[in-house]
Amino acid sequence: MPKIPECDRCLNNARSPYLVCADHPTGSEDNFCPDFTPDPNAEPEELWEPEGASYYDGELILQPKQRWTPEEQLERLDYHPMFTGRCPSCEMPFDMKNTPSVHWDCPHCEWVDDSV
Repeated sequence: MPKIPECDRCLNNARSPYLVCADHPTGSEDNFCPDFTPDPNAEPEELWEPEGASYYDGELILQPKQRWTPEEQLERLDYHPMFTGRCPSCEMPFDMKNTPSVHWDCPHCEWVDDSV
């Protein structure tokens, strides 16, 4: 929703993650609000977010650190049995109707899924 810097100091501010204000619930179209009414007691909210974090319902949530690079993630699509249906070592098919919940260890050879 387009929110302008003055919204945090306005009496009409809804202080809600879903609405910007009572007069313009979806925000202002321009960088100016004709209905701005200063709130003398309001303190401006800081809209800064550290890298790797986001605000959800006013709470700062840290995003988990990824273990694999994007290239490693794409490489997994080519060999992991969850995507191919076959063991990367012996090429035996996995029963894709009853897939394992965590480990994809091959019952026919020594291949072990150590990615978990």
